[in-house]
Amino acid sequence: MSTTTPTAAPHRRNGGDLVVESLTALGASTVFGLPGQHALGVFDALRRSALRYVGLRVENNAGFAADAYARTTHGVAPLLVSTGPGALMTLAALQEAAAGSAAVLAIGSQVPLAGIGGGRHGYLHELTDQSAVFRGVVKSVHTARTASQIPSAVAAAWESALSVPHGPVWLEIPQDVLLAPVEVPPVAELHAVPRELTPRPEVTAEAARWLTEARRPVILAGGGVVRAGAEAELLALAERLRAPVATTFGGKGAFPWEHPLSLRSWLEDRHTTEFLEDADTLLVVGSGLGELSSNYHTFRPRGRVVQIEADLGKLESNHAALGVHADARPALAALVKEVAGRPVRESADGAASAPQDAVADLLKRVRQRIDGQGLDLEQQILASVRDALPDDAVSCWDMTILAYWAWSAFDARRPNALHSAQGSGGLGYGFPAALGAAVADPDRPVLAVSGDGGAMYSIAELATARQYDLPVTWLIVDDGGYGILREYMTDAFGEATATELARPDFVALAESFGVPAVRTDPERLREDLAAALAEPGPSVVVLPARLRMFAPTHLDEVPADGR
Repeated sequence: MSTTTPTAAPHRRNGGDLVVESLTALGASTVFGLPGQHALGVFDALRRSALRYVGLRVENNAGFAADAYARTTHGVAPLLVSTGPGALMTLAALQEAAAGSAAVLAIGSQVPLAGIGGGRHGYLHELTDQSAVFRGVVKSVHTARTASQIPSAVAAAWESALSVPHGPVWLEIPQDVLLAPVEVPPVAELHAVPRELTPRPEVTAEAARWLTEARRPVILAGGGVVRAGAEAELLALAERLRAPVATTFGGKGAFPWEHPLSLRSWLEDRHTTEFLEDADTLLVVGSGLGELSSNYHTFRPRGRVVQIEADLGKLESNHAALGVHADARPALAALVKEVAGRPVRESADGAASAPQDAVADLLKRVRQRIDGQGLDLEQQILASVRDALPDDAVSCWDMTILAYWAWSAFDARRPNALHSAQGSGGLGYGFPAALGAAVADPDRPVLAVSGDGGAMYSIAELATARQYDLPVTWLIVDDGGYGILREYMTDAFGEATATELARPDFVALAESFGVPAVRTDPERLREDLAAALAEPGPSVVVLPARLRMFAPTHLDEVPADGR
């Protein structure tokens, strides 16, 4: 009787191998995702590749992790999911990636070729037109219907995601195409050259003329500056023009917080809105002047506006301007060069210190407004978080009251170090995004901040944090409900409905996943948070606290569009 163990038949390459070979050839090192029946061909191929796979427990969370990975690396983050329910679960994350210009390459499977075309054949996960669901969310949609199409389709999707403005893309491949043996040779080389978006010289020359002739130039820097890595160019231009700089919430870190010309990020403040309105030339770079960046559309400029924007649809979409359709970095570099050769007009009163004095006066008035509202607890907690967080750390914020404070009042300390879901405003971003940021740079601690309501969207990812031993500390501010909605409804209707929540013992729940956790209070927060961040691996800090927002300044204003 033979005791020889039968050997497995040698693997024959299939469509799934072509996907991972293509990603590898384009420079990918990490992919995020969650497997499903129709996508098994590509997931099986992962084990034969050098790609690192990071699997999350919910597809939406995998999308948020990929989003933060793309933002952190300024690169492409592949996201692998299955057909139908798996694909649809990514939509909220892809909407945030689109709003935040994160280059997520989502690759989903499809039903077998025979079921495509809306014929209602009854395949598992079948949709009448799956790709149509994504067209209004992502930057571009791609398909591969044969094995030979896969490398080119992956390259085209990669190029689209990374071309300015960055954004998420969707690529789908049928199940049988992923599983079928292929004769296509292994992918050795692929080229994806992202489209560069440089400004037209005559437009930057005119913009430079406006700026150098201005007596009160001011700059509003948005997330496009951070995505382009244009912080040095922004600083050089601001100092040459002696122009105060405010940053949008998405642009935090684009300009040094403590610089004498820094107006910081108090955009939900009438004093700041009036300061921007009073500029005789306002340079808006990397922002569409949307709802949050315009104090809820109450901003009405009285001077001239120059707008640098990579997204053509956002150029002059809210205010008339000298529009510069370009990525922030080449546009600012061109302006720095143009301005260097021009005399800069003195400020209105001729004093060299006038811009810095105006900035200091504005920040003093903002501080007086906030200090007059009895919000010592909120300011103490935010200061404790800032003090506990190392300067080189990354923070990821969910849609929660403390995050709303952070948008305006938190010093990110360095560029591309603070990420939040303020682009689309969906719950559940903070913790899975922090996992993605930690995957991108595991040598630095990452802080996630959520409320108890948002935390429940991501509890399953405590298993992910433990499985991959990621250095993420999760601060959960537990106020017993959807805190900001409670405030909105109470202010508008006198009482809140559907905002109060039953919730678990977050400390015990985290510990059940093998994640160390501690319950803290405002006095011990700085110490407990610093200790958690200093330890390797994941941790949870729970802060029972009921926080309040500072008073809005836009409610008595008539929006610029008259609504």
